[in-house]
Amino acid sequence: MKSKIVHAFGPVLLVGGGECTHDVLKAAVSKASAVVAADGGAAPLLAIGVVPEAVIGDMDSLDPALQASLPPGVLRRIAEQDSTDFDKCLRNISAPLVLAYGFLGARVDHQLAALTVLCNRADRRCVVVGTEDVIVLAPPELTLDLPKGTRFSLYPMGKVQGRSEGLRWPIDGLVMSPDTRVGTSNEVVGPVRLSVEAPRMLLILPAACLEALLEGLAAAPGGWPVRA
Repeated sequence: MKSKIVHAFGPVLLVGGGECTHDVLKAAVSKASAVVAADGGAAPLLAIGVVPEAVIGDMDSLDPALQASLPPGVLRRIAEQDSTDFDKCLRNISAPLVLAYGFLGARVDHQLAALTVLCNRADRRCVVVGTEDVIVLAPPELTLDLPKGTRFSLYPMGKVQGRSEGLRWPIDGLVMSPDTRVGTSNEVVGPVRLSVEAPRMLLILPAACLEALLEGLAAAPGGWPVRA
């Protein structure tokens, strides 16, 4: 397996150049084992006085003056243009969990690209955190303790089936795909158990459910196959 740029035994905070307030970033930094920036995501970190362990990307959006201000070895330029900066980061981080801030709420095309990366890097457990939503690629099995009435959206990124308990509209027996049937705006009615057959289902919850989601992910058995 190729060596990674960042290795951590705890959660890694990954910051992109999208919407994220300084207060939110400061709170996230305090809980992270390591902090990494995706190209221009270094700017908001430096603005709150945090120097990331690594800045990974093609460096087309980070001001040259900020690049020059970074300590030696922090800037990790990957020049190829066949992948996004988000993908460049995920494939170069070894950690049990990546919390990705600043990848939602700006440009829709960037958001869609980030969600595609979640599926392509299914073996990297990553939660994308935005102002309104948190998004994760659903693991094979997941149990969640969420308040009744919580919005629970499932969005397939390809053809996929699954089973559910605790949802107003169960997904058992449904063949879901982005161009036929999706599972957005479902609702929690009891303890949730979700299983999916392939790494193609995105789970979208309100941002207030982040801690409950992290607890569920920590207890989730197994995972998707590791990619080099």
